[in-house]
Amino acid sequence: MEPVRLHSHVKDLGAGLQVRRLLPAAALQAVGPFVFFDHFGPTQLPPGGGMDIAPHPHIGLATVTYLFEGVIVHRDSLGSVREIRPGEVNWMSAGRGIVHSERSPEGERVSGPRLHGLQTWLALPPGEEESAPAFVHVDANALPVLEAHGAVLRVVVGDAFGRRSPVPVRSGTLYVVAEMPFGCSIELPLDHPERAVYVVSGSLSVEGEPVDRGEMLVLPGRPARLRALEKTVAVLLGGEPLELGAENSHTHPRHIRWNFVSSRQARIDAAVEAWRRQDHQAFPPVPGESGFIAYP
Repeated sequence: MEPVRLHSHVKDLGAGLQVRRLLPAAALQAVGPFVFFDHFGPTQLPPGGGMDIAPHPHIGLATVTYLFEGVIVHRDSLGSVREIRPGEVNWMSAGRGIVHSERSPEGERVSGPRLHGLQTWLALPPGEEESAPAFVHVDANALPVLEAHGAVLRVVVGDAFGRRSPVPVRSGTLYVVAEMPFGCSIELPLDHPERAVYVVSGSLSVEGEPVDRGEMLVLPGRPARLRALEKTVAVLLGGEPLELGAENSHTHPRHIRWNFVSSRQARIDAAVEAWRRQDHQAFPPVPGESGFIAYP
């Protein structure tokens, strides 16, 4: 396998907030369990404005929110209400169905909030797709942080470099934020079958191949050295491929439609209809919220 380079596509979420979307891509649906990868900001929103993503549903996936700047308030149909700040992790496992909203807190809106972060979706393993929904917040000081050759490596989800994140991931996962000063180099961990590097800021080279801000390089399973060509923040991501079942004996491709992920197309069709009907048994409302995002 040769490396696959993915370029970000800009999507407008409204209110001055744009995201760079890498996954899913025409060339590649997923990297390990990651089926969705968005990078938003850095953005300075206008005074009085803010992020306002109204209640919307998910099934069959876990969302991971990680911030470099700003504050977002998460609310969900379980009754969870939690602010997330830089370096922290919000992990929401949708399972058979959850609804949530994401908004800027009122205190951030007066002067206009500044936002910069990542949102990713991880497809749940086949046996977990219909599990009970759950939400977990992990403080920044609970995440493993280590230094290697001048780089600061934060293990956000899964395991890498001999450390494991406390985030309750459901499958083998690589998710590390690497802060690399100019000239520093590190080896990409080999203990995950699928791996990729995304450049948040700056630029680096992978075995001499340059990767610029907003690009993702998906790598074959062989040793790879990353070298910072300037001060750089990068994300190392990957894990077990979706095609492998629990005993590596069956294939489990994923279907993705709007906010729904499942190994069964019929399950997604049912979720779409349930949301259209506003079936509160399938998708309970979010306490304290009104309104919702309609299925497009």
